[in-house]
Amino acid sequence: MKKLTALLTASLILLCCGLRAQNTDDASMKAWQAYMTPGEVHKMLAKDDGQWTYEMTAWMAPDAPPSKSTGTCVNKMILGGRYQQSTYKGTFMGQPFEGIATTAYDNGKKTFYSTWIDNMGTGIMWQEGQWDDASKTLTMMGKSYDPMKGKDCQSKSVMKWPDVNTQVMEMYMVMDDGKEFKTMELKAKRK
Repeated sequence: MKKLTALLTASLILLCCGLRAQNTDDASMKAWQAYMTPGEVHKMLAKDDGQWTYEMTAWMAPDAPPSKSTGTCVNKMILGGRYQQSTYKGTFMGQPFEGIATTAYDNGKKTFYSTWIDNMGTGIMWQEGQWDDASKTLTMMGKSYDPMKGKDCQSKSVMKWPDVNTQVMEMYMVMDDGKEFKTMELKAKRK
């Protein structure tokens, strides 16, 4: 009788552990599914897919005269609609210019992320920030390497959507004294 009771108790414990593991696995799968599934914010990003032309104004220093250039941009959602890749081509200071941006929205952290690479450097600029629905503005802060200073510097970008066919991006460098200076403004129009 003791053996039968011990066997039934052991079986009951194994069954309970197995059910608990199954419930944990189900919860884990649901959490992972929610994290990996593109949502409404990704659909919002996808609305900018397509071809754009841009005019860029850039300042090398707060008191320097601006330089102006033009180019094109192609936005497309990649990896099953999870990220937006933007490919830029144009000129900058009389030189051919190419750059690639990646914009992401992390479902778990409820945060936007972006990366930027171009042919004017060898590093990666990264930023993170939040969307403000009232002003239709995405403000992100991050870092990038400044070769003139020999160190990482704080940067800020502000993306605005005045209408569905217009984008305005402003880029700021945060100076050592904490003040911001506008380094670039890019105005894009959908083709």
